[in-house]
Amino acid sequence: MNFRTRSSFFIFATATCFATLPHGALMAAPSDYYRITVVDDSTGHGVPLVELRTTNNVRYYTDSNGIVAVGDPELMGQDVYFKVKSPGYHTNADGFGNAGTALHVTGGGKGVIKITRDNVAERLYRITGAGIYRDSILTGAAVPTKHPLLNGLVMGQDTVEVTPYKGKLYWFFGDTDKPSYPLGQFATSGATSALPGTAGGLDPARGINLDYWTGKDGFSRPMVQLSDPKGPIWVAGLFAMPDGGQEHLYTFFAEVDKSMAPTRSGLARFNDEKAVFEPVHYFDNKNALRPEGHPFYVTENGTKYIYFQPPRMGAYPLIRTIPDLKHITDPTTYEAFTCLPQGASYSGTDTPLDRDAAGHLVWGWKRNTQPLGIDQVKELVSKGRIKADEALAQLRDIQTDEPVMSHGGSVFWNAYRKRWTLITTQAFGNPSFLGEVWFAEADTPVGPWVYARKIATHDHYTYYNPTQHPFFDQNGGRTIYFEGTYTDTFSDVKDITPRYNYNQLMYRLDLSDPRLALPAPVYAIEAADGNMAYAMREPVADADIWAKIRSIPFYAVPAEGKHDNLIAIYNNATHLQAERPSPQSEPLFFAMPATASASEKPAPAVVPLYEYKDANTGRHWYATDASVPNAQRSQQPVCRVWKNPSSVLALDGEAKAL
Repeated sequence: MNFRTRSSFFIFATATCFATLPHGALMAAPSDYYRITVVDDSTGHGVPLVELRTTNNVRYYTDSNGIVAVGDPELMGQDVYFKVKSPGYHTNADGFGNAGTALHVTGGGKGVIKITRDNVAERLYRITGAGIYRDSILTGAAVPTKHPLLNGLVMGQDTVEVTPYKGKLYWFFGDTDKPSYPLGQFATSGATSALPGTAGGLDPARGINLDYWTGKDGFSRPMVQLSDPKGPIWVAGLFAMPDGGQEHLYTFFAEVDKSMAPTRSGLARFNDEKAVFEPVHYFDNKNALRPEGHPFYVTENGTKYIYFQPPRMGAYPLIRTIPDLKHITDPTTYEAFTCLPQGASYSGTDTPLDRDAAGHLVWGWKRNTQPLGIDQVKELVSKGRIKADEALAQLRDIQTDEPVMSHGGSVFWNAYRKRWTLITTQAFGNPSFLGEVWFAEADTPVGPWVYARKIATHDHYTYYNPTQHPFFDQNGGRTIYFEGTYTDTFSDVKDITPRYNYNQLMYRLDLSDPRLALPAPVYAIEAADGNMAYAMREPVADADIWAKIRSIPFYAVPAEGKHDNLIAIYNNATHLQAERPSPQSEPLFFAMPATASASEKPAPAVVPLYEYKDANTGRHWYATDASVPNAQRSQQPVCRVWKNPSSVLALDGEAKAL
C-alpha cells in the first residue's frame, strides 16, 4: 500500500462565547443541554470518541473533552439509558449483557460516566476537523484551544508531517475536506503552532493551537507549488537542515495519479516569505533511494547522517545519507541497510543476494544499493530465496508470538528507555485491518526489532500512518505522544463516525507501564578466555563492544523499570544465576522463573535457558536448545527467557541520536 490512502478530496469561539453561532445564528443556552462527561477511570481525563446510544438508537459521540450535549426535548426529565461503546475502552455489562448506564436527563444538569481503558495508550483529543469541542461549547464547558469549532474551514484532514523549525512547530497534512463541497484541497495543507512552554503553546496533554495558512475564502490553502499540477501532492519526509549558512525547511513530495502511483517526486524547500514549498530537485520515481518518512539525525563514528524511514519498508529507518543539499539530491550517495550486493537493485525473485563464504546473508549499510521493502522480503521468503529467520525485521506479538507486519509508523530515540522506539500500525491486523497500533523498541535504529506490544485498537476502523512527536516528550521521555489518521478507508465499518472520520487523533503513552517491559537482546560477547560473556545493550566502556558480539542467544527483560512476576538474573563472572552474588550486585536482566506456576498462561515464545559445557575444553555457554551435540547440559534451567527468532546479527551499534 502507498503511504497515503485517499485521493477524493474561522470561526472563533472561546469558553466564553456561548450565546451565538457564526453570522449571528442563535444557539440554545447551556442550560438547555444535559452535559455527560465520559472519563478514564484511571486518569480522570475525558475520553473522546465514545459512543452513547439510547434505546431507540440515537447516537452521540463525546468531543475532545469527553463531553456529550444532550438537548433532545423528548428526553428531558426522563431517566435515559445510554449504551457505552469506545474502541480500546469498556464499561461493565449487566446480567443481560448491556454495557451502559441510566442517567436522569435535565436541562443544565450534569452526569459522569467512568469507563475502563483496555488500551495501553490513552486517547486524548482530536487535532483536526470540525466540532472538536462542539459539545463543550454547547454545554458551557471550558475549552483549551482558540478554534474549538472550525479552524481554516477544515472538515477532514489526512496524514501529518511535523517538525520544529525556527522556534515553532510546522504542521503539514494531506488531502483536506471543506464544508462547501465533497472535494476539497489536494496539494498539502499547512499550519504552525507554538511550542509547549512558549507564548501560546499548550501542554500537549490538553491540545494544540493550529494556525492554518488560508486562502481568501478562509479555507486551508495549498502549500506545495508545482508547475502544471495533475494530481494530489503529498509530502512525506519533513526536516530542518542548515543550507547556505542558515536553517531551511525541506520535504520530500510526490504527485500521484488516480492509482496513487507517483507521477513526479522530489525535494522542496520552504519559502519563508511566501509560505509555500518550492521544488529544488526531482527524483527518478523508480529509484527507492529518496528522503521520505520521518527523518532523524545521528552520528556514527564522528560522521553525521540523516536517516529516513519509508512506509513501504515498514517504517524501519533503512536509508541514510549526509545531511546537506548536495548529498540529499544525489541518490548515488545514499546508503541502504540491505542484503543486496553493493550497487544492486531489486529485480524480482531472481535478484542476487549478498552472502558470505559460509552462506550467511549479509545485511549492512551499502552505498547506492536499493533497500528491500516489506513486500519484497516476503516475496523472497515465499520463493525460498531467503529463510524466514533471515529477514531483518522479526516483529511479533509478545503475547502470542504471532508475526506483526508493520505497515507505517515512526522510529525515534527515547531518552527514558535509552532505546529506539517504534510506534506502527499493523497491516492485516485484528479486529481492524489497519487500525491496530503497536509499540516496540530496539538497541539500534535498524534493530533488532522483535517483541512488540499492542497499545491501541480501533475496532474495525483504520488508524494509519501514526507518528511519534518527540518534541512533546515529557518526564524525561517517560511520557510520549503520537497521532495518526482515523478513517473508514480500508475498513469494513458500516457506520461512519461523525466528525471524527478522516481526521487526526492524539494519544499519549506512559513508558513506565509494566506492560511495556518488553524482552530485549542479550548479547553473547567473546571474552579473552574463549568463553562468552553476556550483556545487554552497551555494558562496558569499550569502543569495540559491537565488534565482539557473536550472537543474540536469547531475549530477556531489561533491569530498569517494574517487572511483575519476573525474577532477577545476575552475572557472576561469566556465569548467570538467580542467586545474588553480593549485596551490591545489580541484576543483568529479568526473566521468568525456571518453573511455571499453576496459574501461568503458556507463552509460546518463552523457553528454558540452560547452561552448556564442553567436557574437553571446559568452555561453557548458555542456550535455549533442548540439547547440543557433544556438550553437557545442566539438569535444570537457570530461568526461562524469550527465544530469538532471527538468525541475523545485523546491528547499527555506533549510531548515536542527536
